[in-house]
Amino acid sequence: MARSYCGVIALAMWALLAAVPGAAQSTAPEPVRGPVTNLPLPRYVSLKSSEGNARRGPSLSHRIDWVFRHNGMPLRVTAEYGHWRRVEDREGAGGWVHYSLLSGVRTVTVTSDQDLLMRPDPTASALARAEAGAIARLGACLPDWCRISAPGAQGWVPKSAIWGVDTDELRD
Repeated sequence: MARSYCGVIALAMWALLAAVPGAAQSTAPEPVRGPVTNLPLPRYVSLKSSEGNARRGPSLSHRIDWVFRHNGMPLRVTAEYGHWRRVEDREGAGGWVHYSLLSGVRTVTVTSDQDLLMRPDPTASALARAEAGAIARLGACLPDWCRISAPGAQGWVPKSAIWGVDTDELRD
Protein backbone atom coordinates (compact mmCIF):
# COMPACT_ATOMS: atom_id res chain seq x y z
CA MET A 1 0.00 0.00 0.00
CA ALA A 2 2.81 2.42 0.83
CA ARG A 3 4.43 1.81 -2.57
CA SER A 4 1.31 2.85 -4.54
CA TYR A 5 0.81 5.87 -2.28
CA CYS A 6 4.38 7.07 -3.12
CA GLY A 7 3.64 6.51 -6.80
CA VAL A 8 0.54 8.70 -6.57
CA ILE A 9 2.55 11.47 -4.87
CA ALA A 10 5.30 11.25 -7.50
CA LEU A 11 2.73 11.37 -10.29
CA ALA A 12 1.01 14.38 -8.67
CA MET A 13 4.36 16.20 -8.31
CA TRP A 14 5.20 15.49 -11.96
CA ALA A 15 1.79 16.81 -13.07
CA LEU A 16 2.26 19.93 -10.94
CA LEU A 17 5.71 20.61 -12.43
CA ALA A 18 4.45 19.97 -15.96
CA ALA A 19 1.65 22.51 -15.44
CA VAL A 20 4.08 25.31 -14.54
CA PRO A 21 5.92 26.54 -17.66
CA GLY A 22 9.67 26.14 -17.28
CA ALA A 23 9.47 24.60 -13.81
CA ALA A 24 10.60 21.12 -14.88
CA GLN A 25 13.38 22.42 -17.12
CA SER A 26 16.75 22.58 -15.45
CA THR A 27 18.82 23.33 -18.56
CA ALA A 28 18.96 26.35 -20.84
CA PRO A 29 16.97 26.19 -24.07
CA GLU A 30 18.72 24.93 -27.18
CA PRO A 31 20.46 27.74 -29.08
CA VAL A 32 19.07 28.78 -32.44
CA ARG A 33 21.06 27.10 -35.22
CA GLY A 34 21.73 28.42 -38.70
CA PRO A 35 19.86 26.52 -41.44
CA VAL A 36 22.99 26.30 -43.63
CA THR A 37 25.91 25.71 -41.24
CA ASN A 38 24.04 24.40 -38.18
CA LEU A 39 26.22 26.79 -36.13
CA PRO A 40 24.70 28.93 -33.36
CA LEU A 41 22.97 32.21 -34.23
CA PRO A 42 23.95 34.81 -33.39
CA ARG A 43 27.71 34.14 -33.41
CA TYR A 44 30.87 36.16 -33.97
CA VAL A 45 33.24 36.00 -36.93
CA SER A 46 35.80 38.40 -38.41
CA LEU A 47 36.31 40.07 -41.78
CA LYS A 48 38.88 38.08 -43.74
CA SER A 49 39.96 40.90 -46.07
CA SER A 50 40.50 44.64 -45.86
CA GLU A 51 37.22 45.34 -47.63
CA GLY A 52 33.82 43.65 -47.64
CA ASN A 53 30.55 44.75 -49.21
CA ALA A 54 27.39 44.43 -47.12
CA ARG A 55 24.37 44.13 -49.40
CA ARG A 56 20.68 44.75 -48.87
CA GLY A 57 19.89 41.10 -49.65
CA PRO A 58 21.66 37.76 -50.09
CA SER A 59 22.85 38.00 -53.73
CA LEU A 60 25.14 40.04 -55.98
CA SER A 61 22.10 41.67 -57.56
CA HIS A 62 21.24 43.47 -54.31
CA ARG A 63 22.47 46.99 -53.69
CA ILE A 64 25.56 47.58 -51.53
CA ASP A 65 24.47 49.40 -48.37
CA TRP A 66 27.71 49.34 -46.42
CA VAL A 67 31.42 48.62 -46.95
CA PHE A 68 33.48 47.21 -44.08
CA ARG A 69 37.09 48.40 -44.41
CA HIS A 70 39.08 46.85 -41.55
CA ASN A 71 40.82 43.50 -41.90
CA GLY A 72 40.00 41.35 -38.87
CA MET A 73 36.99 43.45 -37.87
CA PRO A 74 34.66 41.49 -35.58
CA LEU A 75 31.14 40.96 -36.92
CA ARG A 76 28.06 39.24 -35.51
CA VAL A 77 26.30 36.76 -37.81
CA THR A 78 22.53 37.02 -37.31
CA ALA A 79 21.20 35.00 -40.28
CA GLU A 80 22.23 32.62 -43.08
CA TYR A 81 20.98 32.06 -46.59
CA GLY A 82 22.96 29.85 -48.99
CA HIS A 83 26.48 31.30 -49.30
CA TRP A 84 25.43 34.56 -47.62
CA ARG A 85 25.56 35.67 -43.99
CA ARG A 86 23.72 38.65 -42.54
CA VAL A 87 26.21 40.45 -40.29
CA GLU A 88 26.36 43.57 -38.16
CA ASP A 89 29.16 45.54 -36.55
CA ARG A 90 29.15 46.92 -33.02
CA GLU A 91 26.97 49.88 -34.08
CA GLY A 92 24.45 47.58 -35.74
CA ALA A 93 25.45 48.56 -39.30
CA GLY A 94 25.70 45.75 -41.80
CA GLY A 95 23.91 43.61 -44.29
CA TRP A 96 24.44 40.43 -46.29
CA VAL A 97 28.06 39.41 -46.90
CA HIS A 98 29.34 36.47 -48.96
CA TYR A 99 30.70 33.79 -46.66
CA SER A 100 34.09 33.76 -48.43
CA LEU A 101 34.80 37.21 -46.93
CA LEU A 102 34.41 35.93 -43.36
CA SER A 103 36.72 34.01 -41.07
CA GLY A 104 36.03 31.97 -37.95
CA VAL A 105 39.02 33.62 -36.26
CA ARG A 106 37.66 35.49 -33.25
CA THR A 107 38.54 39.13 -32.86
CA VAL A 108 37.19 41.95 -30.71
CA THR A 109 37.04 45.73 -30.82
CA VAL A 110 38.22 47.60 -27.75
CA THR A 111 35.38 49.98 -26.82
CA SER A 112 37.33 52.30 -24.51
CA ASP A 113 41.01 52.92 -23.76
CA GLN A 114 42.20 50.00 -21.66
CA ASP A 115 45.35 48.76 -19.97
CA LEU A 116 46.25 45.20 -20.97
CA LEU A 117 46.88 43.55 -17.60
CA MET A 118 49.24 40.74 -16.67
CA ARG A 119 46.39 38.71 -15.15
CA PRO A 120 42.59 39.03 -14.81
CA ASP A 121 42.74 41.26 -11.76
CA PRO A 122 42.17 45.04 -11.65
CA THR A 123 45.24 45.41 -9.40
CA ALA A 124 47.55 43.56 -11.82
CA SER A 125 50.42 45.29 -13.59
CA ALA A 126 49.74 46.84 -16.98
CA LEU A 127 51.69 45.34 -19.89
CA ALA A 128 50.48 47.69 -22.62
CA ARG A 129 47.64 50.06 -23.48
CA ALA A 130 44.91 49.49 -26.08
CA GLU A 131 43.10 52.48 -27.54
CA ALA A 132 39.38 52.58 -28.21
CA GLY A 133 38.66 51.16 -31.65
CA ALA A 134 41.66 48.82 -31.68
CA ILE A 135 41.02 45.37 -33.15
CA ALA A 136 42.60 42.48 -31.25
CA ARG A 137 42.52 38.70 -31.41
CA LEU A 138 40.37 37.06 -28.74
CA GLY A 139 41.92 34.46 -26.45
CA ALA A 140 40.64 32.88 -23.26
CA CYS A 141 37.59 34.36 -21.53
CA LEU A 142 36.52 34.00 -17.91
CA PRO A 143 33.17 35.24 -16.59
CA ASP A 144 34.33 38.89 -16.42
CA TRP A 145 37.69 38.98 -18.23
CA CYS A 146 39.16 38.13 -21.64
CA ARG A 147 42.73 37.77 -22.85
CA ILE A 148 43.36 39.67 -26.07
CA SER A 149 46.40 40.08 -28.29
CA ALA A 150 47.52 42.44 -31.00
CA PRO A 151 50.91 42.76 -32.71
CA GLY A 152 53.46 43.34 -29.94
CA ALA A 153 51.03 43.25 -27.02
CA GLN A 154 48.77 40.91 -25.12
CA GLY A 155 46.98 40.90 -21.80
CA TRP A 156 43.70 40.73 -19.91
CA VAL A 157 40.89 43.29 -20.17
CA PRO A 158 37.43 43.44 -18.62
CA LYS A 159 34.89 41.74 -20.87
CA SER A 160 32.73 44.86 -20.60
CA ALA A 161 35.46 46.86 -22.41
CA ILE A 162 35.38 44.85 -25.66
CA TRP A 163 32.82 44.04 -28.37
CA GLY A 164 32.82 40.66 -30.10
CA VAL A 165 32.17 38.29 -27.23
CA ASP A 166 28.94 37.52 -25.37
CA THR A 167 28.73 38.50 -21.70
CA ASP A 168 28.15 34.87 -20.64
CA GLU A 169 30.70 33.34 -23.04
CA LEU A 170 33.62 31.34 -21.62
CA ARG A 171 36.65 30.32 -23.71
CA ASP A 172 39.77 28.27 -23.00
